[in-house]
Amino acid sequence: MLFSAIASVPQRFGVQQRLSLWRTILSTALGERLVYRGDFALGTLMRFLPIITQIFLWYAVFDSIGEAEGEDAASIGGFGFREIVAYYLLTMISRAFSSMPGLASGIAKEIREGEIKRYLIQPIDLIGFLLLTRIAHKLAYYAVATLPFALVFYLCRSYFVAGWPSPAIVVAFAGSLVMGFLIGFFLEAAIGMIGFWFLEVSSLLFVYMLFSFFLSGHMFPLSMLPPGIESFVNFLPFKYLAYFPAAVFLGKIPEDELPMELAIEAAWLAFFIIICRVAYVRGIRRYSGYGG
Repeated sequence: MLFSAIASVPQRFGVQQRLSLWRTILSTALGERLVYRGDFALGTLMRFLPIITQIFLWYAVFDSIGEAEGEDAASIGGFGFREIVAYYLLTMISRAFSSMPGLASGIAKEIREGEIKRYLIQPIDLIGFLLLTRIAHKLAYYAVATLPFALVFYLCRSYFVAGWPSPAIVVAFAGSLVMGFLIGFFLEAAIGMIGFWFLEVSSLLFVYMLFSFFLSGHMFPLSMLPPGIESFVNFLPFKYLAYFPAAVFLGKIPEDELPMELAIEAAWLAFFIIICRVAYVRGIRRYSGYGG
């Protein structure tokens, strides 16, 4: 296991030794995940099947609106039919980056069952360790899922009516995905840290997942919300988990507004990093463990 690989590392070490430690954790975690991802490609491909239902549903919606308004190309919230299909495909990518299944509940369980003490007696930081293992998880995921994703996007290329975006948009899209991953990690890790104060966080996690599903844009583009509600939802960090990267790729965010939007996303990331770190430090101070 990972801890057996690093147990012999001394308590005090320099930058070079620390970087070597992080490389060991990342490579070990990546190797472990690739071992059991052999059949993951087919499973990833099957995940796209529900979007067929979404295509038929939105086709009926846009067709009925077009007939009612006497238009050939109806639009809802700035999205036409083909764009809405492309949007759902892109949100599957952004959600694959930002989703952190089992992270918060896993942290709370380790606190509750006393396993957290191994991070206190060995030369490893809990948050850094979990971040590296999640990076390894995502690398393994996309190493196996790249071909299924490429196949689906190739078959659905006609839905991307605007074509391939400019290099600047591609860079902004990639940056939003990376920061979306980090926001998702530190946000859920902060929820898991609540386990230092409460024995069970499943109810809080359920509430978070419920709000995240609706407010991240995973269910529908946030631009479809009424103006007053949309302004409030856009103030929250949830949109960076799904809606924002897809909107960037599709050109729904004006290029002159992109730097400010990315700066706001970076500010939310810094906020959750601080919250997570402060919660961990204060939680450790009040933590008590007994037994061998």
